[in-house]
Amino acid sequence: MENYNIKNIFRIHANFFAASLIVTSCSCQVQENKLNDKNKPNIIFILSDDLGYGDLGCYGQKEIMTPNIDQMAREGIRLTSHYAGSTVCAPSRCALMTGLHTGHCFIRDNARIPLTPEHTTMAELLKEVGYNTALIGKWGLGNPGSTGVPTKQGFDYFFGYMDQGHAHNYYTSFLWRNEEKVELSNIVPEESEVGSGVASEKNEYTHDLFTEEALIFIENQKEKPGPFFLYLAYTIPHANNEAGRKDGDGMEVPDHSDYNEKDWPVTQKKHAAMISRMDRDIGRIFSKLKDLGMDENTIVFFTSDNGPHAEGGVNPEFNNSNGIYRGYKRDLYEGGIRVPMIVKWPDKIKAGEVSDHISAFWDIMPTISNIACVKNAPVSDGISFLPVLTGKGKQKIHKYLYWEFASQNGKQAVRMQDWKGIRLNLQNNPDSPVELYNLKNDPAEKINVADSNPGIVKKIRKIMEEAHSESSEFPLINTEGDNSK
Repeated sequence: MENYNIKNIFRIHANFFAASLIVTSCSCQVQENKLNDKNKPNIIFILSDDLGYGDLGCYGQKEIMTPNIDQMAREGIRLTSHYAGSTVCAPSRCALMTGLHTGHCFIRDNARIPLTPEHTTMAELLKEVGYNTALIGKWGLGNPGSTGVPTKQGFDYFFGYMDQGHAHNYYTSFLWRNEEKVELSNIVPEESEVGSGVASEKNEYTHDLFTEEALIFIENQKEKPGPFFLYLAYTIPHANNEAGRKDGDGMEVPDHSDYNEKDWPVTQKKHAAMISRMDRDIGRIFSKLKDLGMDENTIVFFTSDNGPHAEGGVNPEFNNSNGIYRGYKRDLYEGGIRVPMIVKWPDKIKAGEVSDHISAFWDIMPTISNIACVKNAPVSDGISFLPVLTGKGKQKIHKYLYWEFASQNGKQAVRMQDWKGIRLNLQNNPDSPVELYNLKNDPAEKINVADSNPGIVKKIRKIMEEAHSESSEFPLINTEGDNSK
């Protein structure tokens, strides 16, 4: 296995990196204090799973109820041009944690390959500057016994799923606390080795367990020195792929009574109920912060790991889960990668702000590094968007954003200002043509204007060549199989 860490990337693309990568500097918004100083803000990063751009009321949803997330948007800032790290979970989360896009990051598909000690995660950076770090929910970057387990990647505490397939099962028979297996009371007769399957006896809903763990963690921080970083990686509204598509079985939720009066297929009722349940629990987290007097000194991010799915019998078109955008999960069209991003930080972020600043998951590490006064953050593909959040300082902008996806015959995409370029079917045709869309005039990517803009196509094709570094584990051209579930 070849390790595509920072050192290898520099070796392969030294000239390109010298021109394009941004080194995070410490332009933090709080005074630099001792490592246990409570003046540094607490950071909560809430990640939903397969939530579409259009699944929230504040992004145009008309039927699914999300009052607490909508209130978060009214009290903070809502970004309208924010992008996930990838179009499926593992590479998206790798980009989030390491600050590298999928042309450079180590994990570029959903294969079970762990992070290694050479990789620096956001949690490690925060731990080094005095943060108490916790991950609750879904990891997907290293299974039990590997180098990639959360407690070896900067997290002081972990509770949840390590394996992304295990995370399909909302009624699993076990979870992990740090590196110890925690038995649950659910019965799963044909549970796989990693824990996926369908429960015959459903007693404990893992999403609810994650919320309770998060509330306990936050409350415990009141008595601890130093600020905290909580990465709350919910699995809602991902489907249980093993449960199938019949009668909503794949959308596992304890109760969908809020939508009983709707003349909808039961699958859509359950999908909506999952999102509303998550919204309810995010409201509980904000209430806990206020009750403990932590609200004003806590910055909270909320987003999704990729676009909406069409699994478990769900039709993403039914309630406009992707909004006006084309495509879903596994697509590199806008609907597969453009995601909600809401950030709330009382007295630091002006309430009710909306920004069309173009940003992506690899910008989160430098942004949080600025917030936490991390002086020695590693080189990344990201640019801090803290000036957009606070309205202070000059905001740098990306020359482009880049994605690649090794499954489904290989895909690439580039966003360059208003232009979006996509190449498909690279395995069968390495010289696949670039589709070109003008997102300002055609946000739904309906009209391919490549033939009338050869100069733009040439620039995008060059970016696709330069931004891609070879990976023996995730070859873009010679993809074998499909790990995208």
